[in-house]
Amino acid sequence: MKKVLVLEDESSIRSFIVINLRRAGYEVIEAESGEEALEKLKVNSDTRVALLDVMLPGIDGFEVCRRIRATNSRIGIIMLTARSQEMDKVTGLMTGADDYVTKPFSPAELTARVDALMRRSGGNDDNSAEISQPPFLLNTRNRTLEKDGRRVKLTQVEYAIVKMFMENPGKALSREEILDLVWGRDYFGELKIVDVNIRRLRLKIEDNATNPVYITTVWGYGYKWGA
Repeated sequence: MKKVLVLEDESSIRSFIVINLRRAGYEVIEAESGEEALEKLKVNSDTRVALLDVMLPGIDGFEVCRRIRATNSRIGIIMLTARSQEMDKVTGLMTGADDYVTKPFSPAELTARVDALMRRSGGNDDNSAEISQPPFLLNTRNRTLEKDGRRVKLTQVEYAIVKMFMENPGKALSREEILDLVWGRDYFGELKIVDVNIRRLRLKIEDNATNPVYITTVWGYGYKWGA
């Protein structure tokens, strides 16, 4: 069964999330503190998606996300926040999260977000091959990216973005197209998630993220792979 970690210190909210995820067919691991979540992830290393509340006693959700990402780039991470400030959303994404959900949220919305990340982390691509666009080599069998022969650690969302770009070299893609191709047409979120993930990805693959040459901006429209 597909495992999901739910880190939420408020028992009523945690129960609400757990019940709905179990109804959707997921095995759910519960934690009410960041420290407990990290310990449970060590035991349940096959967990594929983690829902992390931001405001917690002890270490907060951002720090939990950082610690998870330090050792695990494949797990999908969704931040849960009751705050609507833009900086909280951006902070979560730049810390390594794949998505965010602002409370209150509907069961359908949350389940759709988990489903999308679960599909993305679900295993090998069918068209097992390599896409070579020097200095990059994308291996779609083991879902890895190398630059000049060195492995670049990517989250599942970052991998999906790179794959999309490398399959469409030189093509200008709108933010709406990128959102549909990477997050899916049923995604409930906002376009800004595209910009933040592109920013994070540039930090990993560009020689100079402030002057990108691989993922370039098409002003007023979106992005493309190459100048």
